[in-house]
Amino acid sequence: MKLAFVGVGKMGEAILEGVLNSRLLDASEVGVIGGSSGKAGEVSAKYGVKLIERSDLIKAERVLICVQPKVFPTVCEWVSKADAGFISIMAGVNLDRLSRNLNSKRVVRAMPNLAATIHKSATAVVGHEDANTTGDLEFAQALFASVGDVYDIPEPLFNTFTGMVGSGPAYAAIFAEALADGGVRMGLNRKLAIELAGKLLISTGELLLRRIHPGILKDEVASPGGTTIAGIAEIERYTFRSSLIEAVRAATMRGAELGEEK
Repeated sequence: MKLAFVGVGKMGEAILEGVLNSRLLDASEVGVIGGSSGKAGEVSAKYGVKLIERSDLIKAERVLICVQPKVFPTVCEWVSKADAGFISIMAGVNLDRLSRNLNSKRVVRAMPNLAATIHKSATAVVGHEDANTTGDLEFAQALFASVGDVYDIPEPLFNTFTGMVGSGPAYAAIFAEALADGGVRMGLNRKLAIELAGKLLISTGELLLRRIHPGILKDEVASPGGTTIAGIAEIERYTFRSSLIEAVRAATMRGAELGEEK
């Protein structure tokens, strides 16, 4: 077994789908194990991968841990028995804690975001020194490349990446919802307003990726004495920028707290 998934929730299933679609692994080389919800059985049947038991982890070359950080202390009691490379997507759980609790230096830490479900994730990856020499880091990079773009982020900045990019889809969704609410308030129907807000996020993102600085883009839209600058004045009055900056800071600090919890 090339890879065992411990946890197959929304993110785990998205990664599994990416792995199979990219042909990084064949379904016969993958095993899944879950909790009591029965989701692992459904995923096994849907994708043709093996439904495994805890004892089967000893056969795995690598284990992908896709559970909530609060579950980790319980899960690692049996996961740590595997003689494998470990890849974790748990927010806040750093390499040192992974290594100690799993009794292994073959550990890789990764942070994808929800866009993995449409293969558009931005994923941060960092590995323990031993993971560089065993091929585990290289495998993890290929694994997450199957669901989007991969970034080598130094571990001291990992919680910042999580606070900005991991949590970012929620911030963007709140912005889109608020923008649509503004449209509805001024007469647009809800369905159209949400569609327009979503398309606006996509098109603006594409402009930014063409290396247009956000400030320049804003200035190009905001003509003197026009409608846009009037709207921007209200955004500044209600501390929109500060709230986003503080959201990233709060999420970053929470990631650090999660790493300290036992």
